[in-house]
Amino acid sequence: MSGLLAYGRMAEAHWREHLPRMVRDLEAQGRLQQALIEAQEQATAEMDHLIRDLSRQGLNPQQAHDRAWELVREKYLLLPPEQT
Repeated sequence: MSGLLAYGRMAEAHWREHLPRMVRDLEAQGRLQQALIEAQEQATAEMDHLIRDLSRQGLNPQQAHDRAWELVREKYLLLPPEQT
């Protein structure tokens, strides 16, 4: 992937709102865009893997997607807010 897609844009909006210090640090290092792309790629790869596994376990495609999203979103994209 070369740019931000839906997951990367979602992560950026969330990070800017809930993790402003982390965003400032990444921007100062010139790494924000790369960090967002990496988060997007990791989330997408893990989602794909989980969806396949959950489908093999008998979940229908929508159930597998929804469950995978629950497991992945806070790990890579919707990180916990910074402590104030």
